[in-house]
Amino acid sequence: MSCNAAVFRFAPSPNGELHLGHAYSAMVNHDLARSSGGTFLLRHEDIDTARCTPAFERQVEEDLGFLGIEWDEPPRRQSAHMHDYAAALEALAAEDLVYPGFMTRGEIKAYVERYEEDEGKPWPRDPDGAPLYPGLDRHASSQERERRMSEGERFAWRLDVERAIEMVPALTWEEHGASPLGESGTIVARPLEWGDVVLGRMDIPTSYHLSVVVDDAIQNVSDVVRGRDLFYATSIHRLLQALLGLPDPRYHHHELILGDDGRKLSKSAQDTSLRSLREAGMTAEDIRRMVGLPGRPPA
Repeated sequence: MSCNAAVFRFAPSPNGELHLGHAYSAMVNHDLARSSGGTFLLRHEDIDTARCTPAFERQVEEDLGFLGIEWDEPPRRQSAHMHDYAAALEALAAEDLVYPGFMTRGEIKAYVERYEEDEGKPWPRDPDGAPLYPGLDRHASSQERERRMSEGERFAWRLDVERAIEMVPALTWEEHGASPLGESGTIVARPLEWGDVVLGRMDIPTSYHLSVVVDDAIQNVSDVVRGRDLFYATSIHRLLQALLGLPDPRYHHHELILGDDGRKLSKSAQDTSLRSLREAGMTAEDIRRMVGLPGRPPA
């Protein structure tokens, strides 16, 4: 995993309290950075300005301090760099790779239900289980698009994934962790499984998929270490990196810390929040042992 000048990052969204799963990912990244002599970065992924708050951001930093985690540069706040994401979106638009998708969630749901009833088979879904975007407006004329946008109709900028994969060679990535099915090594990317993903909205020029690849490139991240729930999203990230001419980091998708019910932890579960555990008298060493890490981090 490690190499000279390795750069790792922990990138939470400050929209709730950190829990044990966040602690595990942050400590694994920090341990790898310190053991390799590399750099550890903190990024606040706060593009959702309705839910992300300065108060949660401060608490993220307090929780990391409690865990003994120090970052080597001032944190990057996505909300302060919307121009970077807008420029990436404009570059994709210049290649005719994005289009305004006007279908609402309700319209998508109704379309899928009609299809499944008429055809007697399920509509395709992405790896997260959401129905693929029907793309009825993918080939609308520029005049129609401009008319609907000028009239204030809400839309999302979507990637024309079929056109995009025609422009790049077969994509792979090097996986140093494992997929949910145990795959590792050289992984073949399958972005078509995601359909026409959202890359930006009429009021926010980015989405998670676009901002994360732009940020990783700007910050020279060499090793993306994150939970296995994001393993399949790497296919879209590799496609965007290739389209935008961005470097491709090494990937390590680690196991998830699950609750007693076997489900992924949620920020709404207060009993596993780091603040609750800290207030209950637990130490950073206790937290490390709870998530299966050695009691002391690398020097």
